[in-house]
This record gives sequence, structure tokens and C-alpha cells, in this order.
Amino acid sequence: MSYPTAWLLHHKINRAMAAHDDSQRLSGAVQLDDVYLGGERAGGKAGRGSENKVPFVAAVSLGERGQPIDLKLSLVSGFTLDAIGQWAQANPAPQTLVLSDGLGCFAAVADAGCVHVPRVVGTLKPCDLPESKWINTVLSNLKTSLAGAFPSLNYRKSATALLDAIDTDLINQRAPHLHQRLDLADESRDERRSKKSSKPGPLRT
Repeated sequence: MSYPTAWLLHHKINRAMAAHDDSQRLSGAVQLDDVYLGGERAGGKAGRGSENKVPFVAAVSLGERGQPIDLKLSLVSGFTLDAIGQWAQANPAPQTLVLSDGLGCFAAVADAGCVHVPRVVGTLKPCDLPESKWINTVLSNLKTSLAGAFPSLNYRKSATALLDAIDTDLINQRAPHLHQRLDLADESRDERRSKKSSKPGPLRT
């Protein structure tokens, strides 16, 4: 298989996985935060006005014991009430408990039927915010990965493909159970043994 063919398959598989994830709604308790992809480019604007910065929402849902079980990284048009309202209509299920910082636009999740619990962060450090532990861990891993692997990427052009792929690689670093989308502690021993012994089927072309 040639490199271009392998790269094309890589993108198609990532898009298919992302499309499946997009159809699944978050529930329970969800930690939510706003993020920008990309940084200043040579000769461009600095700060959040940079033409290479792309806004997206990061959300981690938690299980009954507070463990992370799902992750969504979603591009948005901006951090406005309308944009977050559209995100909330498509992603968290009604009655989901949404934990966020005090950014005003996050109040739109309440209009989508969620229970919103904001907290003004101010000068608090991540260690002072246990309710944001997992979202902070995800974003820390994300920023470290991007800084090392894609220092000069055109994020405006490549953001969708990047977010399709990055959650798998990112979560495997420190929280593999996020990628598995399940809690292994709740599986029976026979189910785990079956997964380990099963062989992948043939790939049809």
C-alpha cells in the first residue's frame, strides 16, 4: 500500500469514527470548557483575534464513580449564546448536569434542557477545581500534543481532520478508558476474555 493510500484510509477511518461519536449524546455529569486551536502565524494577528485560531468546545462526561467515560471535541463558530445553544441541542442529553467556568455563553446549555452549574474561576489554579479535573487533564494533553507535533499547522484548514483523529491518540496517553468508551470494571471476566482472544476480521476492499 502506498503512503497516499494509507493516509486516505487514515482520514476516512477517523471521519467514520467521528461521525459515530457525533451521533452519541453525552449524559450524566459533563465537564465543559472553551478552547482555541492554533496560534499566531508570522505576520498575522496576535491573541484570540489570530486568523489561525479556531474555537472549539471540549466536553468530558463522567460515570457514576466520577470516572471519565466519553469525550467530545466540537468545532463552533464562536463562543456566543447562539453557537453554544446549537452545540447543546446536539450533544448533551436533556437533564445532563453541565459543569463549566463562568463564561457567559455557557448559560445557553440551560435552554437545551440541561442543568448548568457554572463556577467563576478567577485566579484559582487547576488543583483548586476538582470539578474540572478531567477536562483540564484532556486540554493539558491536547496542548502538549499539538505544540510538539503541529507547531506550524494551518488550523483554519485542518481543524476538522485534526479533531477527528486527535482524541484517540490524546486519550491513550493518560486515560485509555476514555478511548474505550466503557468502564471495564463493569464487564464480566468472560466478556473481557472474549475481547482479548477474538481476531480481527478481513478488510474488504
